[in-house]
Amino acid sequence: MPSIAVEQPVGIIGAGSFGTAIANLLAYNVDVLLYSRQAPIVEKINETHRHLDVDLSPRVRATNDLEELAKSCTLIFPVVPSNSFRKMMHSLGPHLRPYHILIHGTKGFDAPEQEFQNGDNGKPLSRNDVSTMSEVILQESVVRRVGCLSGPNLASEIMEGQPTATVIGSAYDEVISLGKRVLSSEHFHVFGTYDLLGAELAGALKNIIAIGSGVLKGKGLGKNIQAMLITRGLTEMVYFGNAMGSESSAFFGTAGIGDLVATATSKNSRNFTFGYRLGQGEAIEDIEATMPELAEGVRTLQIARKLARHYKLRVPITDMLYKIVFENFDIDRAIHFLITYPYDVDVDFI
Repeated sequence: MPSIAVEQPVGIIGAGSFGTAIANLLAYNVDVLLYSRQAPIVEKINETHRHLDVDLSPRVRATNDLEELAKSCTLIFPVVPSNSFRKMMHSLGPHLRPYHILIHGTKGFDAPEQEFQNGDNGKPLSRNDVSTMSEVILQESVVRRVGCLSGPNLASEIMEGQPTATVIGSAYDEVISLGKRVLSSEHFHVFGTYDLLGAELAGALKNIIAIGSGVLKGKGLGKNIQAMLITRGLTEMVYFGNAMGSESSAFFGTAGIGDLVATATSKNSRNFTFGYRLGQGEAIEDIEATMPELAEGVRTLQIARKLARHYKLRVPITDMLYKIVFENFDIDRAIHFLITYPYDVDVDFI
């Protein structure tokens, strides 16, 4: 296991709700250096030790200097939205060295914006067009020991001190061991998996299904249809995962079905809330303008739709949600289509 000196802090990049929650979890075991681009936020954190209406541990200090963070920390957790992850890594990369270890907490994909924002126009996206966040780290820096933080990690529950678990995915024993060492506490159990790709794909794709689950709740529908959507949605996640190179088993653990159930059933989930408000009849523009943080599933849905076309996948839930979100398709018609969709068998991937 790589050693981190007692006096050396662990870095967090991103002072949103999840980054803040992880900072407080880390502070049970180590000092924490929390990066935000915004100087007023940094100043307020260091003066008041409060952020997002949450008390921060005295062991958390904030900075807006990436070079300081890289020089001070061997282990860094980047936790920023997928649409700005590559830009962040492009800025951070020159300050990183091969001895650094990065474990990201971003659940989404990287793809050229112009390639997936033009609807069904243009070419489908292939695997070569889409990167996971760990792949972006490898592309934009000299760091090789990378991992991801996945699992049912609703930030609001973590910040309330409620118990939960997470999964660290990495090809490296030392990354998993170090992640467990700095994150484990009586409130937070850490599992490990060598299937980094599977953990990343599960974490990204479940957000799509969470939007759909929220839509059903917003329409006033009950648990039976929600259970059907989650179950069939898990099947579509497996189809995507297999096509993109991961094993089916990746989707049946904490980072897969565990995260899916939490995200697709909780009002504390941004993606569920986005879908709920959509099901209530709100316009997408109004929802996005009034949500404090990005619902990653919206962007992931755009990318997944184009990947499905490339792989020729039969993913009716993904297709219908895309039509609802981006083509103003009638929700009731979409639900009727999914209920009557001629699935051949219940389970066909084991």
